[in-house]
Amino acid sequence: MQKIIASRGVCSRRRAEELIQAGLVTVNGATASLGDRADEEKDDIRVEGKPLPGREKKVYLMLNKPRGYVTTLSDEKGRKNAAQLVTGCGVRVYPVGRLDMDSEGLLLFTNDGEFANLLMHPRHEVTKTYRVWVTGFTPENLEALAQPIELDGYRIRPPKVRAIRVTGEKAVLEVVIHEGRNRQVRRMCQAAGMNVAKLLRVAEGRLLLGELASGAWRYLSPREVEQLLTE
Repeated sequence: MQKIIASRGVCSRRRAEELIQAGLVTVNGATASLGDRADEEKDDIRVEGKPLPGREKKVYLMLNKPRGYVTTLSDEKGRKNAAQLVTGCGVRVYPVGRLDMDSEGLLLFTNDGEFANLLMHPRHEVTKTYRVWVTGFTPENLEALAQPIELDGYRIRPPKVRAIRVTGEKAVLEVVIHEGRNRQVRRMCQAAGMNVAKLLRVAEGRLLLGELASGAWRYLSPREVEQLLTE
């Protein structure tokens, strides 16, 4: 059931599972349960009382998210949402993963739930590359940053780190991680004795942010989509 809902661009498969568990999905008037099957061509499937939308063309795009935008689709505090910046694509899309409000850079959007689910699954592990402006830099702190640490009870893999530019106790670093824990790079830097002044995601796998302007977005090419799926 969650696969059907995700394929129609309503939400990600993970979110669809949450809606099913909350009793917000019905099939022919009966409340659905996780594990239920349905015929999307014959059955009346509704999410929060609304019928599934028709099949849409699959859309894949990247946004250069500016600072000050959240990536959740609904925010109880009424803050600016990154999804508002990609409404020009003509269909309802949602972010693949997250980028915290104070961070900038490459953020993927799609209406393809299967694509989003695959990229966010821990086994797929698309690498994410960040440019990080820090204070409190020392060679020892840089070495500490490259060590594996535990976040939220999960031991992360050692990141790849290098100093791009150093000016006294200030530095610009490149950090490559495999996971996507909440505010992971910021928390890693803090654990290593450094504070993040600015954080910019510049790549996911082989997909590069490039010269895309802050707040602008573009469609991914079929080759770029394929590369993300085969990382």
